[in-house]
Amino acid sequence: MILNPNMARTTPPPVMEARRWTEGVEFPPDRPLINVSQAAPVEPPPEALRKTIAEAALTDDAAHLYGPVLGLPALREEVAHQVAALYGGDVGPGQVAITSGCNQAFAAAIATLAAPGDEVILPVPWYFNHKMWLDMGGIEAVPLATDDELLPTVAQAEALITERSRAIVLVTPNNPGGVEYPADLLAGFYALAKANGLALILDETYRDFDSRPAPAHHLFATPDWPETLIHLYSFSKAYRLTGHRVGAMVASAATLAEVEKFLDTVAICPNQLGQRAALWGMQNLSQWLAGERAEILARRAAMEEGFADLPGWRLLGAGAYFAYARHPFEEDAEALCRRMVHEIGVLALPGTMFRPAGDPNGRRELRIAFANIDVPGIGELFSRLAALTPD
Repeated sequence: MILNPNMARTTPPPVMEARRWTEGVEFPPDRPLINVSQAAPVEPPPEALRKTIAEAALTDDAAHLYGPVLGLPALREEVAHQVAALYGGDVGPGQVAITSGCNQAFAAAIATLAAPGDEVILPVPWYFNHKMWLDMGGIEAVPLATDDELLPTVAQAEALITERSRAIVLVTPNNPGGVEYPADLLAGFYALAKANGLALILDETYRDFDSRPAPAHHLFATPDWPETLIHLYSFSKAYRLTGHRVGAMVASAATLAEVEKFLDTVAICPNQLGQRAALWGMQNLSQWLAGERAEILARRAAMEEGFADLPGWRLLGAGAYFAYARHPFEEDAEALCRRMVHEIGVLALPGTMFRPAGDPNGRRELRIAFANIDVPGIGELFSRLAALTPD
């Protein structure tokens, strides 16, 4: 059997690869595995939301049938309303699509914008699933270097634009770096994309955990935003709906007409129960979500304090669900992460999973998904990291 060469050259899913490092390893009861490899809530949705899901499953016959390809009208309307209110712009339901998770929103955007041989600019370190999807489609991921604070610059991005460029992708708060992109930086990238006829794909999966007062930017207040901006969002992190796969895209109606072709072919419609859960969450859980945000910010502060007291390590970025750090050891980051599983019972991802092959920075970096552990757990994490010695 002959395989698609684009699939063959795509890296294995990093989280699944890292999980295999724990196979056959026994973790004693007094030192269980601390898994900071994946950024996902480890608890189910709040009870009230679970009851809403159960009630819909029992009483709403339509929740078990195909629905509109672009999502439930009521959810599209609510997303449009809240995005417009948050960012101070003009957004209508016809500019919203509901997707099967934010990864599918990204895939749909790229499928709409780019063909094999085209180019998309990604800041590094990048979110590996973005890079993987581009590889699968035969689209060139063009690495955009970031500075010591993991922020890209407009000038460097401009130098990378060619006749094959189709989009610039930004993630804020960032995955994997955690950094929150300043509003003026986002405005600069928007202007660059607009001037060159490119799309600016802005992934704000983690916007609910941004430490700054809203809004984080004013791009939707730009009258012609639909000509340039494609905005992505996830309900998974906000309402603990990871297993229900519900995300959103905000873009021009013309873009969504093309996106509908992709979504109809891939999934026909988003998860019906998940959409109802997302709608109920948006309408009823604002105070609960504020508490979730406060907890994440407390964990971020604990991470910053922990790295400040950890000799030799340097915290490069922290925010939302992530801390991204440089380790002090001579060994490659992947070898270190494998050793950490055995010696201190910690599973983290090496920076090599977030950078181009051969990038020397990746071998010195680690990503820690601290949203998976509470403040006492973060204290235990740093106790174990402090016990780690050179190989």
